[in-house]
Amino acid sequence: MAIQQPAPAPAPASAPAPASSAQPTSSITEEGRYNFRAAAVVGFVVGVVDIFIAARFLGKLFGASAQSAFVNFIYQVTAPMVAPFRGIFPSHVNGNSVLDVSLLFAIIMYALFALLVSAVIDYIDRRRDESVSRDRYEARRASGSP
Repeated sequence: MAIQQPAPAPAPASAPAPASSAQPTSSITEEGRYNFRAAAVVGFVVGVVDIFIAARFLGKLFGASAQSAFVNFIYQVTAPMVAPFRGIFPSHVNGNSVLDVSLLFAIIMYALFALLVSAVIDYIDRRRDESVSRDRYEARRASGSP
């Protein structure tokens, strides 16, 4: 003997929303897309810098020959990027292998710099959105619209 479940009651029909002359607001404005792109570009550039510095770190750690064209290229490209961090920590040499802790510190500092810049861009974007929302609210209040 099967027990029949009662059929669910149909959902009440909702009235269509009244047409409004106001444009729909979006949480992502055109300027917000630019701010997101700016943060993405900063992240991409710092990511590339960190990859190059990591390649330099690995080259030194594994004793890569500086006579190699690729290794020489990596060392020349990253020299100005790591110059501010050179000498902060001592390097540990074991044969051809060099453990340069200042390179790891440089990678961390560049990553923190990217996070800081992204946070500043996000903060400025939020403040601008709050200002735009406040201006829209005040304009609607002044015109007498709800």
